Amino acid sequence: MSLPPERAAFYLACLQADSARLAEVGRLGLDAEVPSCPGWTVESVLRHVALVYLHKIEALRSGVRPEPWPPNLDERDTLELYDEARAAIVTALETAGTDLATWTFSPDDKTSAFWYRRMALETVIHRIDAELGHDVVTPVDQDLALDGIDEVLVLMLGGPWWEEGDTEHPVDATIRITSEGRSWTIRLDAKSATVTPGSEGDVDAEVFGDAPEIFLWLWGRGDLDMAQSAGDDDAVLAFRARVAECLN
Repeated sequence: MSLPPERAAFYLACLQADSARLAEVGRLGLDAEVPSCPGWTVESVLRHVALVYLHKIEALRSGVRPEPWPPNLDERDTLELYDEARAAIVTALETAGTDLATWTFSPDDKTSAFWYRRMALETVIHRIDAELGHDVVTPVDQDLALDGIDEVLVLMLGGPWWEEGDTEHPVDATIRITSEGRSWTIRLDAKSATVTPGSEGDVDAEVFGDAPEIFLWLWGRGDLDMAQSAGDDDAVLAFRARVAECLN
């Protein structure tokens, strides 16, 4: 899929800023527990993100999904490994450009452009995790958060993942998410999640608010004031549980 140069530059800038902030928070202490990821510490977050970066670097290099994975890096110093990986992923993306054919998990985009947005969003959500561990949360860029909402709904939730009906939350409802003048209408049943841009048609419930707040709520990193929803509250909660399934 085509990615305009200015958008690619935006994602790289977000990736660089949020990865630098994650390194800064890591240096506040690696042992802090991360409430949004039970069982994880800040060190777990940095190691996870470093391995994600290294995985995507290899995918961009080889064009295929790296197998086997991950390599054994247990002996590496966490902060040193993370700093190396965060510099290397930026270089790998810049080298690949946005039109390189490569492995992705998107049904629709098999180019390096996919990883520009994905890595920016991977980084910001885990930056928030580390900040939560030290209670030093800083804002999420509004424009990036809007892209994050779109990714969660269209790619993560709306992908071909439900055909076997093996969800623990077979909600049968239509939900609308609205933020910053954009809307997504999601029709859910046990075997599908169909996401349509726009606000046409009746819904069982609607969730609305600032993009960063909705983005973090979808990722389970923040609570939603139910005053920011209209309609069936139970459908909203079941929808959020279904989203959580596809993000785990």
